[in-house]
Amino acid sequence: MQYPKKVTIGDITVRDGFQHEEKFIPTAAKLWLAEELLLCGFKHIEVTNFGNPKGMPQFSDADELFKAIRSSKKVAHLLPEAKLTAITIRERAIERAIKARKEGYGPDRILLMVSTSESHQFKNSGLTIDDYFRMAEKYIPKALDAGMKVNGTVSTIWGCPIEGPTELSKAVEFTKRWLTIGATDVEHADHDGSASPDRIYKYFSMLLDAVQDPSKHIVHLHTTRGWGLANVLAALQAGMTNYESTMGGIGGQPANFVDGVPVSGTGTYYYKEATAVGLVSTEDMVVMMDEMGIETNLDIDKVLETGKMVERIVGRKLRSESIHQGRIPKSMSGRA
Repeated sequence: MQYPKKVTIGDITVRDGFQHEEKFIPTAAKLWLAEELLLCGFKHIEVTNFGNPKGMPQFSDADELFKAIRSSKKVAHLLPEAKLTAITIRERAIERAIKARKEGYGPDRILLMVSTSESHQFKNSGLTIDDYFRMAEKYIPKALDAGMKVNGTVSTIWGCPIEGPTELSKAVEFTKRWLTIGATDVEHADHDGSASPDRIYKYFSMLLDAVQDPSKHIVHLHTTRGWGLANVLAALQAGMTNYESTMGGIGGQPANFVDGVPVSGTGTYYYKEATAVGLVSTEDMVVMMDEMGIETNLDIDKVLETGKMVERIVGRKLRSESIHQGRIPKSMSGRA
């Protein structure tokens, strides 16, 4: 079996993980987790979404949280090497990130997103695919001038929760387009868990044939149907070296109900069982890669400890087996 011997893993729990929670996660808890993730060795974390908090009240503390991380003495020594990302789907969010950056507390990196499905694109951004790329062409140079990196995400690669099947080749085309207009890297997202391992391998093989530098690409996989780690293995076999995930495998579509209040504009969930969705579990992926001899440069024991605390933060058992079963021993116990 052929796969890379070293990978980069980013954790996006503070943003993507918590956005699906139907209770507001206290800012102090978000700060604690961001700090712990950096102390675990993660150099890429997603912090928040700079979009309108009326549609995503989970991120009403976006500025407060960024300021708290920037002023944290606990991780001050790690911040120069870290990439703190904010989601900025539309113009006002990008402008807000640029302003925060100029004021000294904003993100190191912002994320824009295009779908290969027109219906998903319009629901997510209010723009057509072509209009969104035109907007991105205008704003990416402004973000780069402000000293931020820009991620261009491609979504609905393996299927759309609204329209159904999609064409893999379209996502490769969009990847090239993102890089051409100035994106620093590209996230390849299975946002609703539509992908099966064979199609994961097929797509990332196609991708690396077209854009050969794996460091430009980030693998973002959900495990809605339980295929997450099988898909990670398929991506590894295709040669992918950059992954992101969430503690306990939480996350997904932004919650449409937070702290007992319906959230306008979010709409109904795409999922048949909205409480049983999410990304690949960070803890399980890190432990699996460690067993495979793949270097992650993470403190794995601390990752598992952090995962246990995330369960307490959200108030329920999450979808990570490793935080409950632990790592596989590396040496004999000495017991008869």
